[in-house]
Amino acid sequence: MNVGNTIVASINVGMPDQLKHGNKEVQSGIRKAPVVGNIRISSNGLPGDGQADLKHHGGPDKAICAYSADHFPYWEERLGFPLSAGAFGENFTLTGWSESDWCIGDHVRVGTALLQISQPRQPCYKLGARHERPELTAWVTENGYTGFYFRVLVEGEAAAGDSMVVIERDLAGITIAEANRVMHHDKTDASGIKRLLAVPALSESWRETLTERLNRI
Repeated sequence: MNVGNTIVASINVGMPDQLKHGNKEVQSGIRKAPVVGNIRISSNGLPGDGQADLKHHGGPDKAICAYSADHFPYWEERLGFPLSAGAFGENFTLTGWSESDWCIGDHVRVGTALLQISQPRQPCYKLGARHERPELTAWVTENGYTGFYFRVLVEGEAAAGDSMVVIERDLAGITIAEANRVMHHDKTDASGIKRLLAVPALSESWRETLTERLNRI
């Protein structure tokens, strides 16, 4: 079952280095560059890729970060400069996809690997620092062009140009866009939180945040 015609336009990796943030420098792996040819996809991510903040990035639930290049024209107009693959710190730059198309828990085949969507991406301040536009992080949260994370169910290999095919849809049918709504916009929607928490594939970090919020409600 292929939702649209989603293609991996680029696979990108990068190791942590210095990133200017205001009047100081921080470590970040948000700068990523395309790789050529097949690359191994493991449960811990991609070779040659790394994260500086392991509390908020990386790990099995967030092994692969994906973003849609279809959003680039919008951001180029808003930011006033061109963007290229890896601009949002993503490992997979996709075409033919948006946050309303796929759901938390969907199983997705790419190359010889089997992946599962675990959560939307929550942009941090380093995205704004990467482009010297601190407000970008808030803009991404507001408009929902967040991208998302995969966990790896079956390790394998993939390359730029491969198709991404949804082979099993999660029964709850909660899209990435809907998950973003519950997390960022309608924060007191108890029923929405409960529906999202009922999805077994939801990442542990989102589960903890939403459970705490529901308890406060």
